Amino acid sequence: MEPHQPRNPLHGVTLQALLTELVEKFGWETLGTRVRIRCFTHDPSIGSSLAFLRRTPWARAKVERIYLEMVADRAFKKMGKRKA
Repeated sequence: MEPHQPRNPLHGVTLQALLTELVEKFGWETLGTRVRIRCFTHDPSIGSSLAFLRRTPWARAKVERIYLEMVADRAFKKMGKRKA
């Protein structure tokens, strides 16, 4: 059984869900600029990108970092709206 990780924003988020959310927010072109991998820049798809990211730790780490930045930015904006 996996330990409970309440402060880990990646806990419980599948790679597919993470990637899908990033593509919806930024698009393939922007992702391809931020992470220079062929599966983002040449005929991109969720399937080919998942296959590559699952076997390439450095690329997965970069994509997860972008996701964490997006989550942090979302939380920061949400906090700012509460104070207004």
